Amino acid sequence: MDTEYESPAVLYFDVISPWACLLDHALRQEPLAVPLERRPVLFAGLLNAFGHKGPAEIERKRRFTYELCTWRAQELGIPFVMPAVHPFNPLRYLRLIVALGSTPAVVSAVFDALYTSGCDPESPEAWQGVLERLQVDASALKLDAPEVKSRLKDNTAQAAGEGVFGVPTILVGERLFWGLDSLPMLRAHLRGDPRLASPAMQAAGSVRFGARRA
Repeated sequence: MDTEYESPAVLYFDVISPWACLLDHALRQEPLAVPLERRPVLFAGLLNAFGHKGPAEIERKRRFTYELCTWRAQELGIPFVMPAVHPFNPLRYLRLIVALGSTPAVVSAVFDALYTSGCDPESPEAWQGVLERLQVDASALKLDAPEVKSRLKDNTAQAAGEGVFGVPTILVGERLFWGLDSLPMLRAHLRGDPRLASPAMQAAGSVRFGARRA
C-alpha cells in the first residue's frame, strides 16, 4: 500500500555531480509516486559544512567515480559522457536553474547539455549550448540578482541544516535517501514496505559511535 505524504519530497542536487545526472534520468524513466520539488544547492557548501573532501579531490577516487558513473549509465541505457573537464565551477548553471524556476524540464536540459557531449562546462561554447537548448537569453535572466543568489545560498544552508551531506539526496519527511543506489529503497519506503521498519533496520539506526580517528 502506498503511503500518503502531506508535503512533497525534496531533491537536493548540484549539476557538478554525475550521479545527480543519472538520478535525473532514472526519475524521467520512472517518476516517484509523490510530488518532487527540485532544489539546486552548491555541493562545495555542503562539503564545507561537514568538513568533507569531494570525490574529485582524491585522485584515484575521482577516476573510479567517473568510470563507475559511465558503467552504470551503460547498464541503465542512459546517454552519458563525462565532461572533458571535471570538477568545474557549477555556479552559473545553478543560478540559471534557479532563475528558470527549477522545473524538471530545465534541470534535465542542463544535465543533458553537460553530460552527453564531453564538453568543457566552463567554456563559452558549453554555456551557449545550454542557453540555446533552453531557448533563453541569459542577459534577460539577471543571474546576478540578489534573489537568485540568496535562493541558492538558502537552499544550501537548508540542506546542510537538514543533515544533507551529499548530492543527490532526496528527503521524504525526515528520511534521507542519498545517491542513485538508494532509489530502490526510496521507492520501497513510498510503498510502505515493512522491511524498512524491521528489527534489523531499527538496529541499524541505533548503532552507537565507537572509535574515533586520532
